[in-house]
Amino acid sequence: MKTFIAGILAAASVFSVTPAFADAFQGPYVGVQAGWNHDRVHGADTDIGDLDVRDNRDSFIGGAFAGYNYKITPNVVIGAEGSFDLGASDRVRGAGGVVDPNYSFDLSARAGYLVDQKTMLYVRGGYENLRARVSDGVVQGHDTFDGWSVGGGVERAILDNVTARIEYRYSDLGSNGNGFDRHQALVGVAYHF
Repeated sequence: MKTFIAGILAAASVFSVTPAFADAFQGPYVGVQAGWNHDRVHGADTDIGDLDVRDNRDSFIGGAFAGYNYKITPNVVIGAEGSFDLGASDRVRGAGGVVDPNYSFDLSARAGYLVDQKTMLYVRGGYENLRARVSDGVVQGHDTFDGWSVGGGVERAILDNVTARIEYRYSDLGSNGNGFDRHQALVGVAYHF
């Protein structure tokens, strides 16, 4: 956890850099992200049956994203973004089974406000999909968990066409009375075309 906090502080120091830059908050972009993931599962409705998994797991997550920003006023930006993420050591176990995430992707709408020409505060919301290996101790299979996510963060231009961001996301992937919550704290770097 200390290493994670040190990484967040190092990423935050990037936001104090103030070089000249092009308009990074208009047009398409691609990037990479990494950070902390916390899954909390309280029962899972799967293709192999209900699993009595009641556990929490902290793990590392990383992936890539792509999107498009459009300025509707000089200070207001809207856009869409999709991302693909993989976790490490993120298996959640319980007396009645295992949920082992393979990968996840999300499609989100974003809305931001430019507090100055280099810094944007934004919120996001959309659809999330997680593919996982599931097991009840006897039968194994794969299942998909669908849900919604919300979040927000701050993004800052650090070089021509390059931004860095810090973001928090919450996702609800539960169904049929079962709970599957996901919390993420992510840092990312994007290149804007």
